[in-house]
Amino acid sequence: MSSSSQTMPATSPGVGERLREARMAEGLAIADVAARLRMQLRVVEALEAENWDRLGAPVFIRGQLRSYLRLLKLPESLADGVSDAHARQPVLTPRTYTPPMQRMLDKAMGRAVYVVITALIAVPVWVATRSHVDNTRPVETASLGLDGNLQSAVEDVRPARPTPVTASLGALPKRAPASQAVAESGAQNSGALVLRFSGDSWIEVIGPDGAQVEQALVQAGQERRFEAGTVSRVKLGNATAVEVSSGGDVQDLSRFQRANVARFTVSSDGALAPAAE
Repeated sequence: MSSSSQTMPATSPGVGERLREARMAEGLAIADVAARLRMQLRVVEALEAENWDRLGAPVFIRGQLRSYLRLLKLPESLADGVSDAHARQPVLTPRTYTPPMQRMLDKAMGRAVYVVITALIAVPVWVATRSHVDNTRPVETASLGLDGNLQSAVEDVRPARPTPVTASLGALPKRAPASQAVAESGAQNSGALVLRFSGDSWIEVIGPDGAQVEQALVQAGQERRFEAGTVSRVKLGNATAVEVSSGGDVQDLSRFQRANVARFTVSSDGALAPAAE
């Protein structure tokens, strides 16, 4: 990687050096800054080294720079010089991709369930229908030489024959694959965190162990879903263009929002709370 791709654009020279000098003047170590800003140590080092290729999208870089500048009481306008052409665009990986083998397995399971249910319904109906058909066969009777009145009395006391029952064996309604029904039911009741984007935004998602789950520039119209217990802290840029729902309930981001950046924590049961800067 050439050094030119790691230097600051001419519109904002020396911002990394100014950050380093201000930090040292305050008597702070890089680890102290990372702890106060809740950043990873490598991110703070990359900001001071102006190594933009390690930080992803320009909008994310500018957001991190403003937080660092605000901590050291430096003008936040120094972050405006980061050019889109000098930063690596993040590679967005879809999280809703289903492998072809999984799709084939789901279809096969759906057909197998249909066949089993049809057999469970058709076999008992066929057995019951066959027994009624056997009972409806004509019975030949021989005259015992009785007079007409006595023979009529015998016919009156003869039990009535049961009425045949006809069952329909038409095709059953098509059912969704069992795995799909279980997945949809689990998504509604598991307290999953869902982010829907109506405009371009950047996100940073941290897991319960402090590791980074995702950091990306998300385009309008996309969606991110995280299962309950896999997320502990979220930061959203351009927060007004993001709809956040937890357990199916849309959340109000105004209480977590500052300068159109929302920061909040997520508990194990899906409850949201403001995150300390």
